[in-house]
Amino acid sequence: MKKFGTAIILAGGKSSRMGFDKQLLKIDERRLMDSLIHKLNKEFDDIIIVTNRPELYIGLSHKITKDILKNKGPLGGIHAGLKLSSSKYAFVVACDMPNINMEYIRHMKERIADSNSYGCVTEFGEWIEPFSSYYSVSLITHIEEYLKLNRRSINGMLSGLNITYIPENEARSFSSNWDMFLNLNTREDLNNYLSTVGWSR
Repeated sequence: MKKFGTAIILAGGKSSRMGFDKQLLKIDERRLMDSLIHKLNKEFDDIIIVTNRPELYIGLSHKITKDILKNKGPLGGIHAGLKLSSSKYAFVVACDMPNINMEYIRHMKERIADSNSYGCVTEFGEWIEPFSSYYSVSLITHIEEYLKLNRRSINGMLSGLNITYIPENEARSFSSNWDMFLNLNTREDLNNYLSTVGWSR
């Protein structure tokens, strides 16, 4: 198995705070999901979309899958994606993140290129940024065991494992305003983002 080459886009979730399915989010008349795929295609050979609506992706050449472990939140999506990964490490991003930073993605890859860690995750204060991160297929069993305990926290699952953590100050040299981790969770988030980039709905 090669070390890198797979990207996983998590497109599940109920999108309850947004009020409509975030898989359908459009920025400047283009579906955000399509923009993500276009960007990731430049760096990754294998793109996996984890979705509860596979019919939205009919005709795409990428791998489409559903959660295997149902109703387990983002960890269930990561698990389903890793099960199909063609590489040891998979980059994981959410479908509502408009500002993925390709330079930082490559930097994370370099940090774990000669490592046997279970992943590469960015610190944010006392927390972590669980998306825009690398996860190893070696985590599959750990995720399954953790979810059996009816726990869902990605941070909790990673705790105690050999993880490469990138300090916040190091990450900010790539994104001083932290917008590479922006999630569009609500309509307010979306409107604020559109106003920032000079677009209107």
